[in-house]
Amino acid sequence: MASSSQSDFPIKIEGGRRFSGITKPGQKNKPLISVITVVFNGETTIEETIRSVFQQTYGNIEYIIIDGASSDGTLDIIRKYDKQIDYWLSEPDAGIYNAMNKGLALASGEIVGFLNSDDFYTDAAVLEKIASAFQDPAVDACYADMVYVTQDNSRVVRYWKSKPFTKGDFAKGWCPAHPTFYVRKSVIERLGYFDQSYKLAADVEFMMRYLERGQIRTVYIPHVLVRMRLGGATNQSWENIVLQNKEIFAALRKNGVPFSRMWFAANKVVSRLNQFVVGRIRRHQ
Repeated sequence: MASSSQSDFPIKIEGGRRFSGITKPGQKNKPLISVITVVFNGETTIEETIRSVFQQTYGNIEYIIIDGASSDGTLDIIRKYDKQIDYWLSEPDAGIYNAMNKGLALASGEIVGFLNSDDFYTDAAVLEKIASAFQDPAVDACYADMVYVTQDNSRVVRYWKSKPFTKGDFAKGWCPAHPTFYVRKSVIERLGYFDQSYKLAADVEFMMRYLERGQIRTVYIPHVLVRMRLGGATNQSWENIVLQNKEIFAALRKNGVPFSRMWFAANKVVSRLNQFVVGRIRRHQ
């Protein structure tokens, strides 16, 4: 099948249950969790991501997919689940963080998080664990551990183990795994969306703004909740790694977090090496 450019597509295509006038009813003691998937030309992985959401045992999920006018078979797969997806949108965008901001604007859940098209949940009880973390009304956000896996999901390559947040952690190169980060929609409305001036580190700046400057109350869930395939934009080249770190330094300054470049770099190198070592250990367990 011949590929098409974004300009060949209609400006906007949309579908899903909400588009047909079906909305989620309220459920007592089960806050609505909005899960947002952002995708562009993800036909090889998007179906596993979608199934991962629908396999969750938690009973009150709003699922939204934002597609950047894919030119492969992504839309065919999305349409296959049209009667189960709450809302999907396909149109050209200005990059991943622009697409994520569209998803945030469309989410109606009390709790919001992302599951990107290369990611999938580790088991069917992930959103149950997340909902449990929010039973305390004082909790604003939660996050957990994540593993990077090979494209075929045959082995773990890197283990992103987190910890409870302490003020100043971002200056040490620490950051929660964004695909495990869930936050109340009321907090998003108060502290803002992704800053699209950052090309590779808007997710880091987003969480830094919330934890360091906003001082929201977070809960760390000491479990692996997400498996992510290797191949993200940041890790595709040394140039991108350098650019992302430059953007993180800019974000630290923006959010008033004192830092030392040398201390940041040293801590980050040690942390990443440890993640690969632990990943290798888990691979052989």
